[in-house]
Amino acid sequence: MNGSDMLRNPVTLLIGVIAVLFVLAATFAVVPETRQAVIFRFGEPISIANRYKPTEDFGRSGAGLIARWPFIDNIVWVDKRILAVDMERQQVLSTDQLRLNVDAYARYRIVDPLRMVITAGNERRVSDELRPILGSALRNELGKRPFAALLSPERDQVMDNIQLGLNRVARQYGAEIVDVRIKRADLPEGTPLQSAYERMRTARNQEALTIDAQGRKQAQIIRADADAEAARTYAASFGKDADFYDFYRAMQSYRHTFGTDGSVATGSASIVLSPNNDYLREFRGRR
Repeated sequence: MNGSDMLRNPVTLLIGVIAVLFVLAATFAVVPETRQAVIFRFGEPISIANRYKPTEDFGRSGAGLIARWPFIDNIVWVDKRILAVDMERQQVLSTDQLRLNVDAYARYRIVDPLRMVITAGNERRVSDELRPILGSALRNELGKRPFAALLSPERDQVMDNIQLGLNRVARQYGAEIVDVRIKRADLPEGTPLQSAYERMRTARNQEALTIDAQGRKQAQIIRADADAEAARTYAASFGKDADFYDFYRAMQSYRHTFGTDGSVATGSASIVLSPNNDYLREFRGRR
């Protein structure tokens, strides 16, 4: 059948166009920026298109149109983006014997797509393999620390240790752990939670009592130092002017007796003394 016969037969022409399009589709493929393409020939890997590189610039990674041998080469697609694996809620026992319900997640990226395809086959299998490892690492790491460590800067060190241990496993599947985080760490509802609150309240009350006792101790020391300094001043003034010292001490006594220093409520007591009483001699003046 020559070309003119094909033009006169639209069915044959349509079949020919479909065949050409089928061959072209089997020959060329478009690799998006978000995926890596592992090309196999007769079951053996021959190349990787748009492979992840830490230093590459977006848009210059090798994505785009690629060619392959039709019906011979096979492409396995691998996600290039950061993926997440969520851990099911785990119950962890801390060193202070508190049971915690912990929710955590890890983020990872496929950095060796060929290894991932050979060992796991797809990204979902990688997540399934990492999930129990994440739970085990979390229990082991949190079991070495008290509950308060999750509320302090030490929490970052905990996450780094978990990420380091998880990364050793992830490399076996061609993955790299980018981040590990705890979403929530709660005490179980009921008696354990109330017991923890009571322990925290008791600890805070004891801390307040300790601070108060230390403050009182410091106040007594300061007051004793001030009294000693005042006594030295009084002694020095007595040596210089005995009459002035007697006058000053009498004024101090009047202030305390009559309640003007706040030690006794004003008007709450009455004192009856003779005008010639020696206690009131300072009111009579000196001649």
